[in-house]
Amino acid sequence: MKPLLVLLSVFVLSLLVTKIGRGNFEFALSGRIAMAAMLAFTAIAHFVFTKGMAMMLPDFVPYKIQLVYITGVIEIVAAFGLFITGLRPTVAWLLIVFFILLLPANIYAAIKHIDYQKANLQGNAIGYLWFRIPLQIVFIVWTYLSAIKS
Repeated sequence: MKPLLVLLSVFVLSLLVTKIGRGNFEFALSGRIAMAAMLAFTAIAHFVFTKGMAMMLPDFVPYKIQLVYITGVIEIVAAFGLFITGLRPTVAWLLIVFFILLLPANIYAAIKHIDYQKANLQGNAIGYLWFRIPLQIVFIVWTYLSAIKS
């Protein structure tokens, strides 16, 4: 829920700033700014809640902690990459693949009731999953519209 709030609030704020600063609404730019802010926000969680995020990965996945750190770095790099004109489409497509690849970890976390912030097995489970799957779709469509289609 928090990433969605960051995404939407930064988008609205960016729209207002571009309207005031440039005289018109810059939807694609505001969308990229919002996605970059959301990615930075979620990347921080990889470094603050590392243990809980590692719990979101099945037992057969090796180097869980390192993988959590790497995915946090990927989110930061992608946030910057959305503003490099020549790289933007490639970064956006890779980000879409990244969002798709994260979905199994979210499903696993829901099934196992993982609360990544508290690093325990008392999370929201299926209720979380009903929100998270559509949210991943929103992130994918958002990325497509603001960074590829624009």
